[in-house]
Amino acid sequence: MNGKGNNNNEDNRKEFLLHMYDQMYNDINRHISIIWQPITVLVGSLAFLVAGMEALVSIDIAVALIIVLVGWLIANVYDSAYWYNRNLVIIANIERQFLRQTDLRQIHYYFGKHRSKVSIMTHIRIQWCLGLITGCLVLLYHIFTQVLKICPFTPNPTATFRLELTLPYIAVIVMFVLALIVRRHRVKSYEEFIKNSPGIEVDTTGVDYGVGHPTDDKPQEKEVS
Repeated sequence: MNGKGNNNNEDNRKEFLLHMYDQMYNDINRHISIIWQPITVLVGSLAFLVAGMEALVSIDIAVALIIVLVGWLIANVYDSAYWYNRNLVIIANIERQFLRQTDLRQIHYYFGKHRSKVSIMTHIRIQWCLGLITGCLVLLYHIFTQVLKICPFTPNPTATFRLELTLPYIAVIVMFVLALIVRRHRVKSYEEFIKNSPGIEVDTTGVDYGVGHPTDDKPQEKEVS
């Protein structure tokens, strides 16, 4: 009876791990498929700029709102990168329950080491770049069309200083700090997860980890004889 019970428990454990494995991949696919975030930034930016040009709202407020959208996108990028990397850790830990050291070469080498705490997959990094470029272009537009009008160093300034001019740059500072806080929090959360759930240790001797699967391992310096 004890032997049969132990076999049933082991079978249940395997079934549970496989279901968990599938769920982790579903979570990853959900985060990867969130393409509406950058689209929201682009559409929102265009709408705010049009509203500013048509004087529905001041151009300063419109640009500030665009910067808020960009900051929201970048903060979401850091959060999505954390969930993606964390789920990959869980997947790798489950794979280590079933795969052998030789499978590093015969199947795939990803389960041997966990991804770097600051790594962001290319799909999500592209969204980060889109947000950053959008924010920079909008700020440049504001500088050339609004700020230079009051700058005493430009010939024939056509406007005087108004408090609303500072709104886009206040938004930049606030959203930069917010994105930085989110990034640091997600990095620490990942470090905590790796520390508490490192998984079964795998001998990865002879396996090179680099651009395809970045890790936090620093290359060891060769001894000088």
